[in-house]
Amino acid sequence: MTEPVLALVHTVPANIETFDALVGELAPDIPIRHVMHDALLTEALAAGELTADIRRRTAESVVEEAENGAAVVLCTCSTVGPGADDAAALTATRVMRIDRPMAEAAVRTGPRSGARIGVAATLSTTLGPTLNLLSEAATQAGADIDLRPVVFEEARAKLMDGDMESYLSIIAEGLHRTAKDSDVIVLAQASMAPALARCQDIEIPIMTSPRSGLEAAIQAYRSICAG
Repeated sequence: MTEPVLALVHTVPANIETFDALVGELAPDIPIRHVMHDALLTEALAAGELTADIRRRTAESVVEEAENGAAVVLCTCSTVGPGADDAAALTATRVMRIDRPMAEAAVRTGPRSGARIGVAATLSTTLGPTLNLLSEAATQAGADIDLRPVVFEEARAKLMDGDMESYLSIIAEGLHRTAKDSDVIVLAQASMAPALARCQDIEIPIMTSPRSGLEAAIQAYRSICAG
């Protein structure tokens, strides 16, 4: 019998390397399947939003992985994350969003009243889903938060060109500016996480989605497969 996999649905090719490294550190025994749907993000960027059609196709892509031997499906793209939420209602397989654990942690980390949460992105299409997720987490936690979105627009072209060195450099510079008026910073995209290596002098917490999201997916996978 084939062992069920943890399927990772990506829209940015660079995330494969990021998650391979994390899986190697956190759970090298778990079989992983990477699935790339970069057209979903490309089209969302061209449209300037997550359209109903892109959201529907995201859900279909996630359900397809769920029905193809996956014990857990993890969507690593925040922009199309709402489509993953839709997919969760269409399959018995566990479907997760990479950024939900991060959002919940950010709300818990900041002050209980009026926490200033800097929400940093390089793609404007990511902001809406991330802000909605943070608001939802705050409501569930009974916390009062002050969301402060910022987009490092100049980094977008570097990401699309695969120039990760320039991409991460622009993000690091932006995070140093954002930290001056925030209690906590949330990185809205998994691809931004490697920039933290350049931000070790920033004293406020910076929350990222890859590790916390993958840890939650690993925990779910082990629970499901143990049962």
